Amino acid sequence: MTAAADYIFTNAEVHALDDDDSTAEAVAVRDGEIVRVGNAYELDFLNGVETEERDLGGRVLLPGFVDAHTHLSHVGRSLVYADLAAADSPDDSVALLADSAGDEESDAGRDDPDSDDWILGFGYDESTWDESRYLTREDLDRVSTERPVAAFREDMHIAAVNSAALDRYVAEMPEEDVQTADGDPTGVIVEEAVDVIYEAIEPDADEMRTLLDAAQREAHRKGVTGVHDMVRQSRAPAVYRQMELDGDLALRVRINYWSDHLDAVVETGLRTNHGSEFVRTGGIKTFTDGSFGGRTAKLSEPYADAESAASESDGDDPATGQWVVAPEELRELVGEADAADLQLTAHAIGDEAVEEVLAAYETTDDPTSSRHRVEHAELVGDESVERFAESGVVASVQPNFLKWAQEGGLYDDRLGSERRARSNRYADLLEAGVPLAFGSDCMPMDPLFGVHQTVNAPEERQRLSVTEALRAYTRGAAYAGFDEERLGTVEAGKKADFVVLERSPWDHPEDIENIDVALTVVDGDVVYDGRD
Repeated sequence: MTAAADYIFTNAEVHALDDDDSTAEAVAVRDGEIVRVGNAYELDFLNGVETEERDLGGRVLLPGFVDAHTHLSHVGRSLVYADLAAADSPDDSVALLADSAGDEESDAGRDDPDSDDWILGFGYDESTWDESRYLTREDLDRVSTERPVAAFREDMHIAAVNSAALDRYVAEMPEEDVQTADGDPTGVIVEEAVDVIYEAIEPDADEMRTLLDAAQREAHRKGVTGVHDMVRQSRAPAVYRQMELDGDLALRVRINYWSDHLDAVVETGLRTNHGSEFVRTGGIKTFTDGSFGGRTAKLSEPYADAESAASESDGDDPATGQWVVAPEELRELVGEADAADLQLTAHAIGDEAVEEVLAAYETTDDPTSSRHRVEHAELVGDESVERFAESGVVASVQPNFLKWAQEGGLYDDRLGSERRARSNRYADLLEAGVPLAFGSDCMPMDPLFGVHQTVNAPEERQRLSVTEALRAYTRGAAYAGFDEERLGTVEAGKKADFVVLERSPWDHPEDIENIDVALTVVDGDVVYDGRD
């Protein structure tokens, strides 16, 4: 006799997102796994004395979203500190930072905060402002002249710091990554100079726990049940494991360690896919280039606005961007990590950077079985699309970046209209047979926003169907993390990780970003309930 289910989710519009585009109306769960998917009548035979039936009222049930590229502590920071994504101007950013500083003083019960206490803001995007410019030292000095202040652009490759922070840390920053005007630092810093500030503000274990708790709640609110977290010189891995031991982790976390941890990862015996139910080792993460926002992504041809950028940067012509990790160093790293049976996840945004990463992967024995990944791949040439497909390398991309692909947007400014139309070629990659995984890079962490962007993308080569986009955020992301046997579709034998939507994205393709998450379920347990 078949054992009864623990839970039956019924009266639903279930989309398995499997190869057959299967649909159903009920799902039975036992011990955190799906045991049957079908019609309500069939599953009623699994309804025992202790079975809890959950009537979804006709809502849409999908596999839980897996965010294949995020920085969960940064998500937490935007929730705990000033969220500059809400700003619509430099003045608004200053006001949000000042309000945040006032809240900190009030919460601490003190009128004279320590001068070492940072005032922090995260997630500003100047490309959406009428006054489209980076925040500067002059702006942040209006927040405080005594306490260090830092405001991070949403791409995390650019930050602004005030005079107090510059005085303390500019000597540690690479000169070429500190922007100047008439020989004086403007407060705008990029790449390795930003790393100096990240190191200075790195939270201790208690603060990290606060950040990750907040980020987990936000992930659940957005229907995210699993993440691939990119971590560097962080206490996050230890805190994740402690959260799991405490029974407080309800998010499947795959940790991708930065390349400067490679020796430690190898020495401690960590290997890709080793770990527990909720915390597993992913791969080794590295940069190659920077970002379009900072004009540091590496291009084969100059930036469209390189001339004006050069005048703004005191004569330092950015031309085609810069290498954060040089190609020779990248190839050496790829060889070492691959030899240690570790997956590679390489950041590459510009077309020249993408080509160099693919060339490095092609030197390994079997990039397909290793599932090496290119993160972002925002500008990809025709030859690189073919190389992706031939090598089996995963394109780990962020559909929310298409918010910059509209006419007159950031891509137009940096790349010009022709290259803008060739950015984020998801349809071309998918048609060529490239494994496609969606993530957010926490800009923002909102899968439905990302799905909306690519379903409604301005160019055909960027545009996916609703089903294709949802698959990339579920089974595609699961594949990128070697998790397709347990996650990514609603099928018997898979983990009972679901997201339940208030409306169907197939019925409302023009408004997917405004569809509410009704329920998020992890291991069969409801971890978020947004129903009225």
